[in-house]
Amino acid sequence: MLTRLYTVAANAFVETIRQPIYGVILLATALLLVFNVSLAAFTLDDDDKLLLDLGLNTLLLSGLFLAAFSAASIVSREIENKTVLTVISKPVGRPLFIVAKFAGLTTALILAFYLSSLVFVLCQRHGVMDYTTDPWDGPVLVFGLTSLAVSVLVAAFGNYFYGWYFSTTALAVVTPLLTLAVILVGKFDAEWNVIPFASKFVGGQVLIAAYLVLLAVVIMAAIALAVSTRFGQMMTLLICTAILGLGVVSDYVFGQYAGTSTLANLAYHVVPNLGPFWVIDGLMAGTEKTTVPLQYVGYATAYAALFTTAVVALAVAAFQHREVG
Repeated sequence: MLTRLYTVAANAFVETIRQPIYGVILLATALLLVFNVSLAAFTLDDDDKLLLDLGLNTLLLSGLFLAAFSAASIVSREIENKTVLTVISKPVGRPLFIVAKFAGLTTALILAFYLSSLVFVLCQRHGVMDYTTDPWDGPVLVFGLTSLAVSVLVAAFGNYFYGWYFSTTALAVVTPLLTLAVILVGKFDAEWNVIPFASKFVGGQVLIAAYLVLLAVVIMAAIALAVSTRFGQMMTLLICTAILGLGVVSDYVFGQYAGTSTLANLAYHVVPNLGPFWVIDGLMAGTEKTTVPLQYVGYATAYAALFTTAVVALAVAAFQHREVG
């Protein structure tokens, strides 16, 4: 069973990263994160906090769109094209099919989130330029752009001469190169002076905030997979967007009325509560009240794991009686 699970999951992962929309959203996310550096300068308050807010919002929305489009591509499109019959007609049960698809989809989303987070870290390191006379951060630009350029060149070369998939090759090359770029940037300041490693990087609170956003993305991936067993691409995107919006304001819209209204109480427990995964107020660390304790992270992780498991089980149940022939 594990072999079949791995085979279907690996196929779902490869199929997801080869989708053109996957590369388009990933590239658009990187460009938006870079654009946020300039956009955050147009504020009368704390530029760095706005840059953090914009960056985390970009990561969250990117994960939403990737989850919705990718889930629709690997499930609903296979149902519409009846290619799913070639899988479930073999010794691969429907529950195994859904679980494996979710595993492959989640792995692809984690890869995209990891790459986007590296760009996010580089942008946070560069910081907001308040004046046109402010110097550019040399290491960020040199190492970041070099890793991207080399990845594109290698992928184009391999695609042209050897027929390699451009997107797969680009991801395989850019992942280690961009990771190395972040490591190298950590050893230099903006003027190329050697500094203690990561002393100019974002703090641990920002990384915790990004991790919590990733948990929210995983929850949305499970919801997108469940919805895609019954609906097409656009409907999946609309439903996921609505659930994300309700989930962010769940405490305010449903939570305060849960004790007096049965309907509000039901909605409060059914709609994912994504508010706890958004900890922008805890990013500007400095006092105990403005930090995110590890116990909180543990509770959030447990909630995400339990809710995701429940939604995947719902997806299995919805797919059990889905007509695919």
